[in-house]
Amino acid sequence: MNLDSQSLRLGKSEVVEIEQSPRTPGGFANGRRHPRLGEILLRDGSITEDLLDLALAQQQVSGQRLGEVLLSINAIRASDLLRAVAEQIGVAYIDLDSTPPDANVISLISPSLARRLKAVPVSLNKGVLAVAMANPADVVTMDDIKMAVGASKVVPMLADLAQLDGILSRLGGGERAMAEALQRAVEEVDTTPIGPAAEVKDGPIVEFVDRLLTLAMRERASDVHIEPTEGDTRVRFRVDGVLREAVTAPRDLHSGLVSRIKISAELNIAERRIPQDGRMTLQLQNGESADMRVATLPTVYGESIAIRLIIQDKRDVRLDNLGFLPEPLARLKECLQLPHGATVVTGPTGSGKTTTLYAALKHLNDASRNILTVEDPVENYIHGVKQVQVNPKAGLTFATALRSFLRSDPDVVLIGEIRDLETATIAVEASITGHQVLSSLHTNNAASTPLRLVEMGLEPFYVIGALNCVVAQRLARLLCDNCKEESRATESEVLMLHIPEDLHNTDGSFTVYRPVGCASCSSTGYRGRFAVHEVMVVDDTIRELIAERAPSATIEAAAVRAGMWTLRMDGLRKVRAGVSSLQEVMRVVI
Repeated sequence: MNLDSQSLRLGKSEVVEIEQSPRTPGGFANGRRHPRLGEILLRDGSITEDLLDLALAQQQVSGQRLGEVLLSINAIRASDLLRAVAEQIGVAYIDLDSTPPDANVISLISPSLARRLKAVPVSLNKGVLAVAMANPADVVTMDDIKMAVGASKVVPMLADLAQLDGILSRLGGGERAMAEALQRAVEEVDTTPIGPAAEVKDGPIVEFVDRLLTLAMRERASDVHIEPTEGDTRVRFRVDGVLREAVTAPRDLHSGLVSRIKISAELNIAERRIPQDGRMTLQLQNGESADMRVATLPTVYGESIAIRLIIQDKRDVRLDNLGFLPEPLARLKECLQLPHGATVVTGPTGSGKTTTLYAALKHLNDASRNILTVEDPVENYIHGVKQVQVNPKAGLTFATALRSFLRSDPDVVLIGEIRDLETATIAVEASITGHQVLSSLHTNNAASTPLRLVEMGLEPFYVIGALNCVVAQRLARLLCDNCKEESRATESEVLMLHIPEDLHNTDGSFTVYRPVGCASCSSTGYRGRFAVHEVMVVDDTIRELIAERAPSATIEAAAVRAGMWTLRMDGLRKVRAGVSSLQEVMRVVI
């Protein structure tokens, strides 16, 4: 504990005296009577009367503060002492080990400023910023943080100095380490140029690539793009579906970066004329790992690299916490309880189809079912489920795995993606012959899925007999809870978007929330993503339309009459609930 501006003469029968200081905030006003530390510790049961008498006697001899004496004789835990001191001086105490700061809020001030001020932002609520400090009486530090963040108010919290130093030592380590690694790589290239086909296996370039990918995962990036230009190499991260520039590296480093990544992904570093695909794995410092899909593309300025990051998700992702509204969720769960048939999740690349499929698997996963999956790649491991990753080089494709599955007595089969007629045929046959099949497909909406399967070569009667349910989805950006503002859609917006009357307010307007932008969301107004869904149950009417090869618009109209909410309808309901903005939802569903 470090209270530099305070002189705490803590005794059993004396009032705490705090030195006058121009840095003392109102809560520490001189002349105010503070509770006695000994009384607080006795009241909380942290010490006994005998221990307090012993500590006071030793204090008279040593001249130490009461808290220091109690710690030296192991009469009290440091956390109990800090909690008591915090109460005495009128602030809250925070245990940074059990209550770590919000990662988004920590980034509100620069790492260098946080280390200089010995302070860490821990939470932000409606403009009020809570800050963990070793010296909550330091009003100058609070003013500096208030100006840097733009918060309306800063509330200090007392924290253990050792815990605070531990966080400060790690703060900003990713950017700082990456910048240092980049500088070392530049210096190495300046002295020892790296040829295009050099085998980069060690040294600063390796360190820079590792730091870069680690930072990408910390920033929640889904993709990393390494792109050569005429004068330099641009690195961009895709965060919440939007690309943003992360770092610019000298052009001389590009060939070394490409070689390092191609070696890790087991690609041919000498071949630069054609695109290549591969995979690699990165071990993180926290013990987790991330699989990465690597794609190279020859451009006029050199090879461009796109890396898709697939991080093992340890959250308990279930259907109930994927953002489904109650009505669509009930329709989906009802279909999943059917003994056989296919449930297909559809949407563009990166729309969260795999997450929804995994949540459906967890919903079905119990001891009474034998569940098998074939995926490319296996993105998350599910206890109790036998998961198979395709290996085309060894001859293990979706189709060959599925043929083996049907001889393995499955109840539920998950196919990562229906890509061709052979896979589609086996999947449909499995669903017709008493198995429950889950899979994904690339279509624009739920109603176009039956037609897509027919266009792949399946006969309509196969589709009719197999398909139970189609879930279409998109990912949109979440509004930042810290800065979003409630508003009303204009009359022209309401008319243009044909917003259903049941969503109107009593005055005919439509409630919306608009992005504002703050330090917490990097001034974008958005932080994170959520899913917009439509759940189409294949009933008898839709089956008749499939048999007639009716267009998707006719099938969608029939599904809406049967109670389906389209992507647009689902999105508007989430706009009204303040989940996202009208512009963002319309961007992804139109």
